[in-house]
Amino acid sequence: MRWGGSGVTLLADILTILLNGLQQGAIYVLLAVGLSIILGTLKFVNFAHGALYLVGAYLGLFITGSVPLNDGQLVEWGIQSYGIGLGFIAALVIVPIVVFVIGLLMERFLAQAFYDRPDTDQILVTFGLAIIVQELLRAMLGGNSQPFPQPSWASGPIALPVVGNFPRWRLGVIAITAVLVLGVYALVEYTDFGLIVQAGTLDDEMVRLLGIKLSRPYLVVFGIGAALAGVAGVVGGPLANVNPNIGTEQLVPAFLTVVIGGVGKIEGAVVAGLMLGTLQVLLIQTGYAAWSQVGIYALAAIILLVRPQGLLGSEVDVS
Repeated sequence: MRWGGSGVTLLADILTILLNGLQQGAIYVLLAVGLSIILGTLKFVNFAHGALYLVGAYLGLFITGSVPLNDGQLVEWGIQSYGIGLGFIAALVIVPIVVFVIGLLMERFLAQAFYDRPDTDQILVTFGLAIIVQELLRAMLGGNSQPFPQPSWASGPIALPVVGNFPRWRLGVIAITAVLVLGVYALVEYTDFGLIVQAGTLDDEMVRLLGIKLSRPYLVVFGIGAALAGVAGVVGGPLANVNPNIGTEQLVPAFLTVVIGGVGKIEGAVVAGLMLGTLQVLLIQTGYAAWSQVGIYALAAIILLVRPQGLLGSEVDVS
């Protein structure tokens, strides 16, 4: 960083931190929005959400291009690479559809049986599923990190006023996240489907007495949450190498984002995700990278001490 420079240089540094924070926070937001609507609507603690991010990243790699393999069971079977080379746009379209279907299956055959069980049971079964998915991918594809190439149309830098050159794909991540989150927010807040889901969250027994079946809306909500995690894996993949551990690495910050913002609050997840991302980037770019993870936990502790229900949550959310 160039904190000792001119005013223009200082402004450029600040804007760069904010943009990088928006990008890092965007990944947290995509994951947290899905987690938040599932937890807020279904009262289901899904520790397999990180595994859906992991599946999205690897599936995105498979669809985008050809990935060489160095170890794993596929290599032992004589398969040296995998991928169908349809490109990044195809991955952005196909991955959320596939992960949406995976979410439907999870809700129908796993989550439903645990809706009335304690949170600890939900955590154990979903965390166990996440470990199974992670180790299966490790066994089949190996544990080595795989580079996820950026799409050609979004690679390289772009010249921004004051900031100067800035990675084009980071702006793409921010834009994709904004479009998806606004779409989900509009679906939940301004459609009949969203009104039914919100009413079921507040008083599911009354909604059922009115003759409305909640099983189908709840199923769709779970699928949407899963699809968002899959998209997060695709857009986050080109920002770092893909390996079987990335799902668990992203899970805790995503849960922190949900809790800080307020369970079930999409706007809360957005605010909290951007706060965590900006704080993390600030610590890294000012020479305190070793404290970047500690910083987000400290921020979460401070906020929850002041507002146990989260920034935009209500007392209902934590009751």
